[in-house]
Amino acid sequence: MNQISRSPADLRDMFGANLRRLSKRYSSISELSRQLGINRTQFNRYLSGESFPRPDVLDRICRFFGVDARILLEPVESLTTNNHVISGPFLSDFLANGTRNIPEEFFPSGFYCFYRRSFLNTSLFLRGLVHVSRSDQITHVRGFEAREAMRSQGLSEDLPSREFRGYVARTEDGVTMMISRRHALSSTFNYLSRISSFENNFWSGYVSRSMRESPGGIRVTRMIYEYLGKGCAKALPTARNCGFIQESDLLPFHRRLLQPDEPFA
Repeated sequence: MNQISRSPADLRDMFGANLRRLSKRYSSISELSRQLGINRTQFNRYLSGESFPRPDVLDRICRFFGVDARILLEPVESLTTNNHVISGPFLSDFLANGTRNIPEEFFPSGFYCFYRRSFLNTSLFLRGLVHVSRSDQITHVRGFEAREAMRSQGLSEDLPSREFRGYVARTEDGVTMMISRRHALSSTFNYLSRISSFENNFWSGYVSRSMRESPGGIRVTRMIYEYLGKGCAKALPTARNCGFIQESDLLPFHRRLLQPDEPFA
């Protein structure tokens, strides 16, 4: 199959144009260069099409922006990115920026214990455990539904069926998360903001599920996250006690945040 040969100058021009397009998402070239670990003067040479990056630097740039090496050959708008639903050309300027490089001090990696009212049995509350991690500038969340929660819905209790995953996005005063179980056609939307506490380790907000209204059930309720740290010492006891609990089992501080006697508005 015959293909048009590209000169080095053509490739530099295409790479520079694509890099300028991707860099528009960031307010400061100096800060972007720092995050990439590239000298500002050298980065400007890439932007202007004066030079190519080394293969290892090109790989770093592609991973950072979620694109592949076709950045040398095709306009960036036509590329399929690693996170194409959000980072593709149609949504990248609208949704993608908040998903990248969420600072650790803003929402730390590690284990979190969460509490919320049960969607199906509103007389009970659910205690669960999630793990937050970072990879390629994206913050992920992962956890497993409690067995009794799956059982109450008539769903399989095996480990793959119980697993849920999602991504985290930053907002002005907190974070949001979109979470779903494997191959599921429903999901939950979570919003959390940090609140004042003794150890500065609590987030409060709400969770909603993408389900039709049903008698006796609810689709949105308050939720709290308690940061347990990166080690397993505090996470293991929580993991052993995940599942439904009575309102009377809530700690006073948890109860105050969840406001079980106040309808969610």
